[in-house]
Amino acid sequence: MDDLFPATSMPDRDWWAALWPRPAEVLTDLGIRPDMTVLDLCCGDGYFTAPLARLVDGRVYALDLDAGMIEQAKVEVARLGGTVRLWINADAREIVSLLPEPVDYVLIANTFHGVPDKPDLARAAWQILRPGGLFAIVNWHPIPREQTVVLDQPRGPRTDMRMSPDAVRKIVEPAGFSTALIEELPPYHYGIILKRV
Repeated sequence: MDDLFPATSMPDRDWWAALWPRPAEVLTDLGIRPDMTVLDLCCGDGYFTAPLARLVDGRVYALDLDAGMIEQAKVEVARLGGTVRLWINADAREIVSLLPEPVDYVLIANTFHGVPDKPDLARAAWQILRPGGLFAIVNWHPIPREQTVVLDQPRGPRTDMRMSPDAVRKIVEPAGFSTALIEELPPYHYGIILKRV
C-alpha cells in the first residue's frame, strides 16, 4: 500500500488524540453541518469517521484502501454509537464508480500529500459532489518535520512531502473548484475548503 499512497500510514491513536483531542470540533470548524451527506475519503481507523457519523446522523460514506483500517473504523463508529451508510474498501481514485449518490461534502484528512495522482483524485471528488459541494483537504503545514512534535517526537509526513495551501489550491482548482476558505487547525495543520463550481 505504501507504493500507492506513500507516507500515509495511520498513526497511533494516542498521538492522534494528543494532536486533536476534540475531533468533532475540527469537523465543525471545517464547515460540516448536520444536514450534509459526507464522504470520509481515506478514513483510516475512524478517528474522524466516528464523530462525523454522529454529526450528520449516519449520512456518511467511508472509504479506505486498507480493509484492516475499515474494520477498526467500524469498531470506533459503533463505540461512539454512530452509523455509516456504506463502508467502501477500495482505492480512493475509484470512488466515482462506487458511491451510490452524490454527496455534499468530501473530507480527506492527512492523506492528500501522499496521493500519487492528485489531479485525478481532485477530478474524482468533483464528480461525486453535488453542485456547490465542498471538498476539504486537511494537511500538515509545510514546516520541517522535526518541528511538528507530538508526545515528544517529530510526527507527520516527511518535510519534502508537505504542501502549502497554495500548492494544494493550484492542483485542485483546475478540476473545477474555487477556494472557499483556509481554516487553521492548530497546532500544525490547516484545512483548505474548496467549492465545486
